[in-house]
Order: sequence, then C-alpha cells, then structure tokens
Amino acid sequence: MSDAIFIEITATRGSTPRDVGTAMKVTAQDIAGTIGGGALEHQAILTARQMLAQGRSAQTLKIPLGPNLGQCCGGAVTLQFSHQERQTDPQPVPPPAPVMSGPKRQLWLWGAGHVGRAMIATAPTTAFDITWVDEDSGRFPASVPDAVTVVPARDMPRLALLAPQDAHHLIFTYSHDIDLALCAALLTRGATRIELIGSDTKWARFSKRLAAMGLDPLQITCPIGDKALGKRPSDIAQGVVTTLLNDAQSKANA
Repeated sequence: MSDAIFIEITATRGSTPRDVGTAMKVTAQDIAGTIGGGALEHQAILTARQMLAQGRSAQTLKIPLGPNLGQCCGGAVTLQFSHQERQTDPQPVPPPAPVMSGPKRQLWLWGAGHVGRAMIATAPTTAFDITWVDEDSGRFPASVPDAVTVVPARDMPRLALLAPQDAHHLIFTYSHDIDLALCAALLTRGATRIELIGSDTKWARFSKRLAAMGLDPLQITCPIGDKALGKRPSDIAQGVVTTLLNDAQSKANA
C-alpha cells in the first residue's frame, strides 16, 4: 500500500486559486506542493489522510469555493485523489541576499501555509526582521531560520491589536474569516502597511464588510504579488519580496 496520496486539480470553473494540472502530495506526516485556496487545501489534506488511514486508493470530488468552505472565490474545482504520482511545485530557491543600507524593516507574516513558507524562503533576513504567526504550532515547518521569530497565537486577531503599527503586515491564513478579522484588527490598530492574499472577488467582498465596520479598506493592498509571475506560492513570494526590497532601497536612497 502506498504511503502517499496525490491530489490533482483536473477541472475548474470560474475563479480558482490554482489551475488544472496543479498537484500536491500528502502523507500521514507531511505535504509537498499546494493546490491553493486555504480552506480548500485544508479539507483536501484531511480527505487524503482519511483515505490513507482507511486504505482507500482513489476518489474524485467536485468542491464549490463558496460559503460552505468559508471562501468567496465563487468558482469550483474537481480534485482527483490517487496513489498515482504527480509532479508538485518545486521548492523555492532563496535569492542572493541583497546589500541593504539602514535598519531592517519589520515584516509580520500571518499564516504558516505554503505562501508563508515561500515568503520565509524568499525574504532575506539581512533586510527584514521577520515575525511569523499562526494559530497552530503544528502548522510551522520543523526547521525555521534562527533569525525568524515564530509566534503560535490561538487568537491571531487579538495579537494583531498589539502588533507594531510601523511593520509591514502580510496576511495569508487558511481561513477567509481569520483573514477578515486580521484586516479589521490591523486597521483598528492603525497599521500603515497591510497586504492581503486573495482574488478580486474576495477583495470586493472584504472591502464592503470592512467599510460597514467603519474602517477604511483603501489602507490594504489586495491582491498581492505580480500576476505575470504566476499563481505558485514561490511566484507570489517573489513578487511581494521584490516590491518590498525595491521600496526599501528607494527610501534608503531618498
């Protein structure tokens, strides 16, 4: 019996976080690659591990990315679960560390999923003082660079109300509800730089809900990254880090 289940996106409809052909590998203790979508992936991993525990070899699921998942992409994906090996995303390669002048910039990462991990692999600790937050200590990888401060926090929005206002905050948790609560908490805190992962549909809904709370959604950047680079976590991280480094260098040269 195989000790891994491969999950492949075989069909999509409407707005989806990843494209057809994207795959990930799930074992009882580890994962590789990502199909994206936060709650979608969380559910898919649980399904794959149930299959491993029960000795099942294959199944297909069509999953709407709607309220039942706590997501608002509005599309749907078809997932094929099997023991048949599929190619997953390559591990991101850290870029050469830049030579930066001035103090390090504080960077707070909210969420220890694949985008958070790609950010850790991409953002140079010579330029950033990184704090990495997630609600579950088990979501962090076994090995984290010594220069990164890991903070397990069961109530992340409560922590956000105490987070540094001048830090750059990047939000990419597995839950849209947590994402929204973090946005609201950081706006209430008066944080000056907030970025949120998500689709245009997600941001349109978040904007309305934040405005209804009496908060200014224009203080938040969403979507993040450079669409021209692609949808992989490493692509998103590369786009975000490049923008942050360019901005930091511009301010240092001013």
